[in-house]
Amino acid sequence: MAKKVVIIGTLDTKGQEFQYIKDIIKSCGLQTIVINVGIKGKAFFSPDISSSEVARAAGSELASLISTDDRGAAIDAMMKGAAIVVANLYREGQVAGIISLGGSAGTTIGTAAMQALPVGIPKLMVSTVASGDTRPYVGEKDITMMYSVVDVAGLNSLSRRIMANAAFAIAGMAQGEIPAASDDKPLVGATMFGVTTPCVTTAREYLESKGYEVLVFHATGSGGKAMESLIDSGYIKGVLDATTTEWADELVGGVLTAGPHRLEAASRAGIPQVVSVGALDMVNFGPMDTVPAQFKNRNLYHHNATITLMRTTVDECRQLGEIIADKVNHTTGAAAVFLPLKGVSLIDAEGKPFYGPEEDAALFTAIRSRLNREKIELVEINTDINDESFAIAMAEKLIKLMESK
Repeated sequence: MAKKVVIIGTLDTKGQEFQYIKDIIKSCGLQTIVINVGIKGKAFFSPDISSSEVARAAGSELASLISTDDRGAAIDAMMKGAAIVVANLYREGQVAGIISLGGSAGTTIGTAAMQALPVGIPKLMVSTVASGDTRPYVGEKDITMMYSVVDVAGLNSLSRRIMANAAFAIAGMAQGEIPAASDDKPLVGATMFGVTTPCVTTAREYLESKGYEVLVFHATGSGGKAMESLIDSGYIKGVLDATTTEWADELVGGVLTAGPHRLEAASRAGIPQVVSVGALDMVNFGPMDTVPAQFKNRNLYHHNATITLMRTTVDECRQLGEIIADKVNHTTGAAAVFLPLKGVSLIDAEGKPFYGPEEDAALFTAIRSRLNREKIELVEINTDINDESFAIAMAEKLIKLMESK
């Protein structure tokens, strides 16, 4: 089945513009699949997938969305439906790339569909909001945002040039063949925070010396999500998840959460993983005056002008241990969990601000009691997490698991 460029947009209000980019993409020798997500008006030209089909994919009926006359609800339905339709097309092997044009609503719908595709599939969004904060639209996917400069409202000498550039760009990306690298190495994902940098740096250097390529993700919420996304896309073949701190923010309410599905992708994919408890001694907030009132009397540490850290409690550490164990227990592949018995971060060592033997003991005890020891190895080392021997031990274990697979 020939792969095609998906064009997704509101053919009732911007049909002329979408016809223009469709014609250019076809002139490049590519087929297209046009998905209409317009709600009220008549489509400028006949799409391959109608608005009614998109609404139905989301569990709605277009007539109902029109009669209700709730723009927000209609956009939400089209977002959901478009993502489902595009994901189905990808599973059928039809998607070589995807492009959309729009303002804030069109960008919301178009990028929701793009986020349903794995990393590596070309994605291009021409948008009036591309010069601002694009994080809500891009998320953790490789979405290319092109600023439209003028509104996407008709064709003129400037908009034609910009839209043509976009059409040629997606055509080129969709047709491009990636040169094979002669030195392709197995790709490993690793998680790091400032307070686990010595550990992960040592482990990375060791893995690289053994012929592995290591991608290090900063465990700031978006970093964890990015790694999970790349695992789901099939790029990463093994994980050194040394720094699971994002779960502390998810549990307690910090600002660097990666959400409730962190630590699931590797287990779901069945790839080898070595997991540790790096920086689970801390929850992250902004400047000191932004720390929620209920936490003002907790053990707070001024990390820098923009980050305040809060020590996790015994009860929170117990819950975190249970969560980590439960997530790893679901793995369909080989896994090991490593515990650094003398501290989980640079500031959890003896004499440091977050030194907490009772808190760490609660964390470790919960993992010991909850982890499925029949299929997952538990390794306890009497050092802190940043000790060189701990880092090397984790790296060696991951290599062993990957080679065994």
